[in-house]
Amino acid sequence: MNNRTGSFLWNLRQFSSLVPSGRTVRLYPLGFCRRQIVYLNWNQRSLLNNFGNRMQSSIRCLFQNALIFKSGGDDFQTKGISTATVFTVDRPLCSRRLSFDSNHPLAADNGLKKNFQHEASKEDVLTKGTKPARISCSTLSQECNSLSDVLDIFSKAPRFPSSNYFSAMWIVAKRMSSDQKRFEKQLMFNHPVFSQLCEQAMREAKIMHYDDLLFSLHAIVKLGIPQNTLLVQTLLRVVQERINECDEKCLSVLSTVLEAMEPCKNVDVLRAGFRMLVDQQVWKIERVFTLQTVMKCIGKDAPVGLKRKLEMKALKELDQFSVLNSQHMFKVLAAMNHRSIILLNECSKTVTSNIHGCPFKILISILQSCRDLRYFNIDLLKGIADYVTTTFDIWKLKQVLFLLILFESFGFRPVGLMDLFMKKAADESGSLNVKNLVCILYVYSSLNHVYKCQTHRFLEIMASALTGSLHHISSENLLNVVCSFCLLNHFPLALINQLFQKDTISDLLTSGDVEKHVLKLCMVTACLKLDDAPYPKNIDLVLPEPPSTVLCPNAKVAKVLSSLLGEGCFSKSIQLPHNYYIDFEIRMDTNRSQVLPFSEVDVVTSDTDIQRSLFKDRETTNPPLTFGRCYGTAQKGTSQ
Repeated sequence: MNNRTGSFLWNLRQFSSLVPSGRTVRLYPLGFCRRQIVYLNWNQRSLLNNFGNRMQSSIRCLFQNALIFKSGGDDFQTKGISTATVFTVDRPLCSRRLSFDSNHPLAADNGLKKNFQHEASKEDVLTKGTKPARISCSTLSQECNSLSDVLDIFSKAPRFPSSNYFSAMWIVAKRMSSDQKRFEKQLMFNHPVFSQLCEQAMREAKIMHYDDLLFSLHAIVKLGIPQNTLLVQTLLRVVQERINECDEKCLSVLSTVLEAMEPCKNVDVLRAGFRMLVDQQVWKIERVFTLQTVMKCIGKDAPVGLKRKLEMKALKELDQFSVLNSQHMFKVLAAMNHRSIILLNECSKTVTSNIHGCPFKILISILQSCRDLRYFNIDLLKGIADYVTTTFDIWKLKQVLFLLILFESFGFRPVGLMDLFMKKAADESGSLNVKNLVCILYVYSSLNHVYKCQTHRFLEIMASALTGSLHHISSENLLNVVCSFCLLNHFPLALINQLFQKDTISDLLTSGDVEKHVLKLCMVTACLKLDDAPYPKNIDLVLPEPPSTVLCPNAKVAKVLSSLLGEGCFSKSIQLPHNYYIDFEIRMDTNRSQVLPFSEVDVVTSDTDIQRSLFKDRETTNPPLTFGRCYGTAQKGTSQ
């Protein structure tokens, strides 16, 4: 009797897994279906009798798999849970036959198998109908016009993964203006389901695909969610833990994520892991775009060995470089602060031969990167200058000015382009503001560019435009302007008088870079005295002594002057008042047609027959204070 009772109880415990069961499905925010087993009209007496007729019970097995009974009745009491019944089988067959004794089996195994297979097929059909369809971020971004629209769709039917919602919001935000974007972000933070979406993203972090996790983190950072929030820091930690899942695509996305984030403890740890991963997988990278993205993100403080390994990989893939890859490589090398001459030379050839149609932003990026890397390629600079000169009419005046400023940083003087710009600037001076005028004069004085038929008119127009805005010019800009005019041998009295006002001088000597201001004031006064230009001599100008640093003239420049002019036709290291030094002095006749040896100059009685050209070597000075020449010099390139 005890054996029969034990066998009955054991079989009873197996029915929960063997009997076809209805499951209660509830949709959770993650988009998964957590199933709840439902037994209808169950009682112990009818259990065996109704087994062949698909027994139904009133036991509901909740998500904790606990059996809950209603005392005193056969029905199970529910508490407001909306359910959908789906028939399924948890386990196919138990390892032991269900029977009250070994001689009377309850059911045959074959019959159970057929029944379970039939129920399993019914389960597949029903679960397909209740499983939510995945929605892509591209579909969301096309259907929505604001960030709130995306959140509204999420509130109606949350889908997995949450990265699609964040990515869609970032795509929508990129289409907006800055003001609209700021307003929409505020609405996003105040949306009632935004916190729910953030919670879902944190719950999904360990189960979603790694690339979805990275896309989600990138979109969150770009949307302006503070980096010190629990959401961002949680995703950062999970990205660190799962970094070994990173393939080539994920490597590119992770590079973009790190580039967009501010330094913090978790970001620094992730960056260190990223560098180790790159060091291991660099030879497995197949796409040039991925390689350049990784190189750009690796950082200026990366180990030199890693930088060289990436350089070797880039050289290996050089044959696969497109024109765009070659254009982009300058910025990549500047971002990692690695000056690879071989790569730069090869990319320069590609850029120069495909210069036509190159966008303005690319040209600016190339020149800025070359400047940062201290890479000087005369063929590249000439190619860019010739292209802009040929297509001058399609460029805006301010665009050409920006290019000229970058050319000046190399000491490169594009004659044809500067001539065209001088004409256009004189004709359209009304469209230029004070900042533009200051930059123009700085470039032309630094490169000492003189266009015979246009220079005087150009300088007069520039001086007139600045005089009209005299009360809106700061003391520092006024000093820069007058200094540039003096270097171009032009002396506008209105600007000079304003510069030597006591209030202006006092402002320059008490604010900003005082040492720099003193050096420039000494330069201006030296130019005025050398040229005997009219200026307010009655003003008692007391300047602090500038630092006395005597610089030796460049030996290469001296050698070139000796080969061009001969010995005795120039003087070295001329000292002027206020500790101002000139590297070289050349004396010529007033027509500037003949160089006078210093022995012949002593015979000349009238100083009006002599014109002096004074040179300051750029390499032996502190740029940009004493760049170029003081005044009255030949054009750059004709005397050196």
